Amino acid sequence: MRILVLGGTAFLSAEIARQAVAAGHDVMCLARGSRTAPPKGASWLKADRSQGPAAYAGAVHAGEWDAVVDVARDPGQAEDALVALAGRARHWTFVSSCSVYADPSVPGTAEDAVVLPPLPAGTPATMENYGAAKSAIEHLTLELAGDKAHLCRPGLIGGPGDESDRYGYWPARFARHPGPVLVPDTPAALTQIIDVRDLAAWVLTAAERGVTGPLNAVGDPVPFAEYLDESRRLDGGAAEIVAAPPDWLAARGVNYWAGPDSLPLWLPPGHEGFTTRSNAAAVAAGLRLRPWTRTLADSLDDERRRGLDRERKAGLNPDTERRLLGEWRDATDPVGAAG
Repeated sequence: MRILVLGGTAFLSAEIARQAVAAGHDVMCLARGSRTAPPKGASWLKADRSQGPAAYAGAVHAGEWDAVVDVARDPGQAEDALVALAGRARHWTFVSSCSVYADPSVPGTAEDAVVLPPLPAGTPATMENYGAAKSAIEHLTLELAGDKAHLCRPGLIGGPGDESDRYGYWPARFARHPGPVLVPDTPAALTQIIDVRDLAAWVLTAAERGVTGPLNAVGDPVPFAEYLDESRRLDGGAAEIVAAPPDWLAARGVNYWAGPDSLPLWLPPGHEGFTTRSNAAAVAAGLRLRPWTRTLADSLDDERRRGLDRERKAGLNPDTERRLLGEWRDATDPVGAAG
């Protein structure tokens, strides 16, 4: 196939391009390349999508495409690409997100769940309106690419190269040093990820087979306690786990899910459906998933390569964790409390 990847230099889009080249496809990446270049074997169309419709002139000039893959977050950029290229593509994949769903509280929901209203035209896309922005792009994709559009809806993407630092935080934390590890006391809460390599393979499989429509590209739910146990086992299983109540952690400024001084994969009440989306339709259409334990082990290997003590985008700062561990022990030590 002739495949155009709008991106191709970071995490998922780079993995898609890499696998497409390895499979023998003719791959072009349209990207600025401000930090990295596309994978070896892919041609590089240097362009800045923020410059508007002119950014796609080279891709238009290049002719027809068997598949176009877009991972955009900005509805304006996505619309420009669709207007310029949808008529030249046999198949169009928009990598959306399960964040488009309006109600994160209902477990096990499928693709027929209600989605968020689209972000109004002209509104800048931010992380705060991420789901609405993706919803807007879904609407544009269906309007302009029609029945050749695959709306691929992943949840949390993990695996080697994850720059969000979320899924790899816990195995890296156990491996960093043998001291006690502070965790939220939510053992029955569920986690759900998809390996970036499986997601990239699915995007290509769907394009090859002409799969269309909205499909949740997610892994199977795994209890947080099992995820923590496996993270600890990867480093020998010696570390002490200190489980603190969620309300106690939240009251002391620990953040949910991601970002500085967060406990990754921990979600606030009312998000029970956020990590339990149904993947049945995608699996039936050809999505294949490796064991989550393999993704976790590979994530730890990647964490070691990048440095366990590096500054992270997600997780507790070591000084914050030490302070909180001390406060929790003071609060739960009857002798200390009496004194």
